[in-house]
Amino acid sequence: MKKRTEKVTKEKGDSGAEDDAAKSADDYQCSGNLEMDFPELCALAGINEIPLLKLRQLTAAFPSTDSGAMEDSQTQISPGSPVTTWCPKPCIQAEMENDDSQSAKKIIISGWQVDEVMAEVLSKILPSLSNLQSLKMWQARLTDRILISLKNTISMCSHLRTVILEGNPIPEQSYHILIGEDSMITHLSLRNNCIGEEGACLIGSALSTVHSANKNLLTLNMAFNSIGDGGAIHIAQGLRLNRSLLCLSLANNHITDTGAVCLAEVIGPFALTHEEIVERRRQLMKRDQLPSQVDIADSKCERTLSIPSSSSLEQSSKGTKSASKKKDVPKKEEKTAALQTAATAGKKEVTKKDTKVPRGQGGKSEGKDKRLPGSEQEEKNSFVQKTGEVVEALSPLLDPGIRHIDGKVIQPGNTALVSLNLSGNKLTELSLQRFLASAVGQGEGGLLRLSLNRNCFPPDCETFLKIQEIMSLKDPLNKTSSCQVDDEQRQAA
Repeated sequence: MKKRTEKVTKEKGDSGAEDDAAKSADDYQCSGNLEMDFPELCALAGINEIPLLKLRQLTAAFPSTDSGAMEDSQTQISPGSPVTTWCPKPCIQAEMENDDSQSAKKIIISGWQVDEVMAEVLSKILPSLSNLQSLKMWQARLTDRILISLKNTISMCSHLRTVILEGNPIPEQSYHILIGEDSMITHLSLRNNCIGEEGACLIGSALSTVHSANKNLLTLNMAFNSIGDGGAIHIAQGLRLNRSLLCLSLANNHITDTGAVCLAEVIGPFALTHEEIVERRRQLMKRDQLPSQVDIADSKCERTLSIPSSSSLEQSSKGTKSASKKKDVPKKEEKTAALQTAATAGKKEVTKKDTKVPRGQGGKSEGKDKRLPGSEQEEKNSFVQKTGEVVEALSPLLDPGIRHIDGKVIQPGNTALVSLNLSGNKLTELSLQRFLASAVGQGEGGLLRLSLNRNCFPPDCETFLKIQEIMSLKDPLNKTSSCQVDDEQRQAA
């Protein structure tokens, strides 16, 4: 009986120690020092084999995205890939800006499994790295639960904008949670993740729907997946009302003309759907309510400004001379007229269809607003901020270039996208003709780079050569180099 009691007491003691260890890990306050915090957290979490921590100095200027994020690679990612360092043992690499252990800018996890315990450690330590800008996880065998944890961790990192998750197939294909409407990620690479049509559908909806759109993502790399034509159609759907994405790579995704034509159509003028037309009407009605609100606000300001100031009342009560009174009247009238002119100018600026910020937030009229009394200044500033948010967040459905043609509402197309990579797919000259028509229709704006190499058409295809010619004329790098050549020729002459 005595031995049994001792055994139970020992088990309770062991479990209590584990609870204390877990509690200590949860309560641990990270200092931002990676060398100190990481091993300490791993030990408190009960990790037996703590991954090595390798710190290295940044050898060049820190890039905004991974060097191979948007490249036109011809092979899939492999352990011998030059863009990733292979680690035979679990290891975390940190690129430091300087010798300071708190200056980590990039974290790299390569070639070993990140389980839920390690994900918890990362959720504690990554937000404490105030300079962290990039996170790369290659073949980390992520799961859906870990991806959700990772998404929450990223949202707590104040400066983390580049996320590279490559070689991490996830059954639920829930990568879209990383680019929700509130996501601050600007560069995302999802290469070689076995993303199919379902995953592409979710990503397309995250890019934009009729009622929402991602406004921060600039580059998206989905090369070496299997989205096919169905996935390409969903991505094209997401590009209809998205105006933030600049670079998109869909290289090596088994896309044929069916999917490519949809992508070509969305970068050129296209007809709005019934649902989009309904939403456009709703937004137009909401926008048309602004002028009446502006009139009310301006009239309040004008009525308040017509009240004499306390200094003028004191002067009149003291019985100043009539000559000085006559001099004050024109000054008051001039001041009132000037303020009325400023208010009218501000009203006209707010009601414009352009995305310009209404006057009052800055610019020439700011100095005039400073003349207003304190309460009136605060009231007008609050109103301008409210109206400014509406004007700045201009929806593509309110594009001033929208036209009514043959009973259809035609949108000018997505001209925000400047780089599209469709290399290594199954495109023929049929889809090339659609891309050519869209590129010509965009004029000087829109696409600056269209990669179509290694598809099902000959290199000397006439349509392909025309597209290359147009892109070369629009490419700003080519324009810069040609200008330099011209300058050198002038100097030599």
